[in-house]
Amino acid sequence: MPAPAAGPFRIEHDLLGDREVPASAYYGVHTLRAVENFPITGTPISAYPDLVSALASVKEAAALANRDLGLLDDRKVDAIVQACEEIRAGRWHDHFVVDVIQGGAGTSTNMNANEVIANRALELLGHDRGAYGHLHPLEDVNAGQSTNDVYPTAVKLALHLAAARLLEAMEVLRQAFAAKAEEFADVLKMGRTQLQDAVPMTLGQEFAAYAVMLDEDRARLAEACALISEINLGGTAIGTGLNAHPRYAELACRHLGTLTGIPFTVAGDLVEATQDMGAFVQLSGVLKRIAVKLSKTCNDLRLLSCGPRAGLAEINLPPVQAGSSIMPGKVNPVIPEVVNQIAFEVIGNDVTVTFAAEAGQLQLNAFEPVIAHSLLKSLTHLRAGCLTLAERCVSGVTANREHLARLVEQSIGLATALNPYIGYEQATAVAQEALVTGAAVHDLVLAKGLLTQERLREILHPDNLARPHTRTATTARA
Repeated sequence: MPAPAAGPFRIEHDLLGDREVPASAYYGVHTLRAVENFPITGTPISAYPDLVSALASVKEAAALANRDLGLLDDRKVDAIVQACEEIRAGRWHDHFVVDVIQGGAGTSTNMNANEVIANRALELLGHDRGAYGHLHPLEDVNAGQSTNDVYPTAVKLALHLAAARLLEAMEVLRQAFAAKAEEFADVLKMGRTQLQDAVPMTLGQEFAAYAVMLDEDRARLAEACALISEINLGGTAIGTGLNAHPRYAELACRHLGTLTGIPFTVAGDLVEATQDMGAFVQLSGVLKRIAVKLSKTCNDLRLLSCGPRAGLAEINLPPVQAGSSIMPGKVNPVIPEVVNQIAFEVIGNDVTVTFAAEAGQLQLNAFEPVIAHSLLKSLTHLRAGCLTLAERCVSGVTANREHLARLVEQSIGLATALNPYIGYEQATAVAQEALVTGAAVHDLVLAKGLLTQERLREILHPDNLARPHTRTATTARA
């Protein structure tokens, strides 16, 4: 690799004048000014490797399209492509230093990508970094492009990559719940509505519902991903296609699909596509839906495991750490708690995306950086939450079988399950007597001879409770 320019700095120039840029940096003057202008979150765009790789993919596709059109010579294209491939492989990410939240609708991010790719390509061609007379960040790497089409396209690609990993993590969690549903298929318990006893069910049914909810949300997320497959690449400034070859959009989109394996399509109206944030809002809404349902599930896990002596204590969550610095032996449901907090964050991110999408004006939305930041955070944290919940909580859940059986026997809700067999009036009388005397419905039914022990056991068998009862002449009475 050629040595960087002599001394600690090189001089670069932009419309505001000359600036010293660290000689070792692959970024240039535009990036330097952006770093100075946006000391906002302290989180650089390199914190999202998917976004950096996506930027490189878009630039590589653009270079290949420009070569197809005879607009860039082979030497430049080969160097740009190799630089992009290295970035896609994980190299040079630490030179993507612009803050994730920035003014300019992502211009600083696009400039950062242009400069890193150009300076690495210059090295590959045997030139010093900053020797832009041989290969220029804007005239060559950014040829036929604008931030208006590069940035949203790269964001959509990054979201696809992150969403794919979330889908995988959700499947891991779904399988964990499904495995517990099978394990607990024979565990009878009382279901509850409004936190009051309802009717008997199985713990397997309870856990199966969580698996089904995840499966439904995976389908909704896949649908949302299909919406972000439409891109405005080739629209350049505000979607007009200014300074781009008439065939550039088609070729660049085709190359991007080949590079990524994602079936991108060019939007039918590039002006509309450049200003419309609807697909991002849709994706954010789906992520909020996932978060809300995950949080509800975690609420259930915390409630069902509360105790161990003074709560429901129907299930046991695996102990993963001490729960208190003052209360010996206390263990808290810390894994569901952390997933709850992820859900709260995702819901807040959805509010941010909503406001940012609404605040766009005329032909461009200036607030895409905070949209990207919010969505990538949500996707990343939900993925981590699903995997953590599956591996460190759900897979280790155990059932307090005897305790659950006693609760069923003692619950007034048992009368509802027996209604088809002993009749509504008898069931009501038993329920009232149980409430007054404190006796168990199970014991009263046997004592009154309304059902035999064998028949009662048959009625309350998990296999029977797992399907609807049909009242017939032969099953209505014992």
